[in-house]
Amino acid sequence: MDGFVVSGGRMREDIRIVRSRRKTISIQIDENLQITVRAPLRMSEAALEAFIEERSEWIEKNLEKMRRRQEETRPEPEEILTLEQIRALAKEAAKYIPERVSYYAELTGITYGRITIRSQRSRWGSCSSTGNLNFNCLLMLTPPEIIDYVVVHELCHRLEMNHSDYFWDEVERVMPDYKKRRKWLKTNGEKIMRRMTAD
Repeated sequence: MDGFVVSGGRMREDIRIVRSRRKTISIQIDENLQITVRAPLRMSEAALEAFIEERSEWIEKNLEKMRRRQEETRPEPEEILTLEQIRALAKEAAKYIPERVSYYAELTGITYGRITIRSQRSRWGSCSSTGNLNFNCLLMLTPPEIIDYVVVHELCHRLEMNHSDYFWDEVERVMPDYKKRRKWLKTNGEKIMRRMTAD
């Protein structure tokens, strides 16, 4: 492999000069807006300066284009929920989720204990060994079919407390498309969780 030498350009401090045993000269701008000029080992500094000067307009134009593109694709910061909003979600969840638990429990013949609504930053739901079910109030920020998936998931833990093949077979028996719902939650769940205040 040909060796190369990296030196700082005199023309402008933000340009990285890479010399190697190549015959042509090229210029590129990466996603971090780093400008790199790749040049032959024997190319003079004057020729390098002339090359960069000739392409100065191209450099500025493409730098600006990439900056605009980055601004357009930068995700909006998630709106942090206020305490009042969290309480409203918890109140809504306390009314809605038990109805869905009751529906699926009757459908499957699975029994359960107490239902508790919590505001959590890491879990969507849980099931205790005594059959008590806990659900995150942030579920109210997800589509109804996702809430149903979490309800079925926790009810099936009444049959199997771990995530064995038997457990997933039971989930699938009740909800054949559970994988699609689980994927949605994995893809979007973290963004929703981040809306919970760190206080």
